[in-house]
Amino acid sequence: MALNAETISQQSLPKHIAIIMDGNGRWAQARHRPRVFGHKKGVDAVRSAVQFCSKLGVKSLTLFAFSSENWRRPEDEVSTLMELFLFVLTKEVRKLHKNNVKLTIIGDLSKFPENLQQKVVDSETLTQDNTGLQLNIAANYGGRWDITKAAQQLASDVASGKLQPSDITEDAITSRLSMAEQPELDLLIRTGGDLRISNFLLWQAAYAELYFTQTLWPDFDEAAFAEAIACYVSRERRFGCTGEQIKELLASKQTELKV
Repeated sequence: MALNAETISQQSLPKHIAIIMDGNGRWAQARHRPRVFGHKKGVDAVRSAVQFCSKLGVKSLTLFAFSSENWRRPEDEVSTLMELFLFVLTKEVRKLHKNNVKLTIIGDLSKFPENLQQKVVDSETLTQDNTGLQLNIAANYGGRWDITKAAQQLASDVASGKLQPSDITEDAITSRLSMAEQPELDLLIRTGGDLRISNFLLWQAAYAELYFTQTLWPDFDEAAFAEAIACYVSRERRFGCTGEQIKELLASKQTELKV
């Protein structure tokens, strides 16, 4: 299913896309190369995805770079991933800034080396006033961690008297999660063939469309991304409603506009 940009309105496109970038290691192993070679090749796919979303007018792109479970990997691979992360931040952030991309790193950065933490601060500061694509990199991130952090903040506010327990609503929780100020997640993509979301954006993905592909992340080019967008656009998004209710809502909005 090919994406025809001329026939699809901006309103029908996802405003916020998240991607679990899986398959770097298998891509390298299939070529009899070390796993780190796949991770480095995956950086090219990241660059392509950012360019694609910028051209398409997507508001936010969130990439799962390093999960809280990734610390269980072999020590040399974790070390290499940290070095690669630092290298990419150093090399790519000025390109992002030049292209009006705003960069935010989400996750618990306290375990990262101090030089990497400082590079994160510098990168976010450099791009903080940009108004183009919002690029979120999830590093040492876990959905359960995100929800736990929000719960701790709410508990602290209750303990200090700022909130009553009855004030803890879904909106209150959402406002304390990562990316609370950004559009709700519309589309969650996972490359590499596995059919799970691996503790990624658990709360935010409640009504997101899920798209799984066998394509390994280094091979996830613009054409593969276009297929994912086309699949999203073709689905009837109901948010727990029926198709008829959505049509009635649209009809009422059209009437309001005419008035």
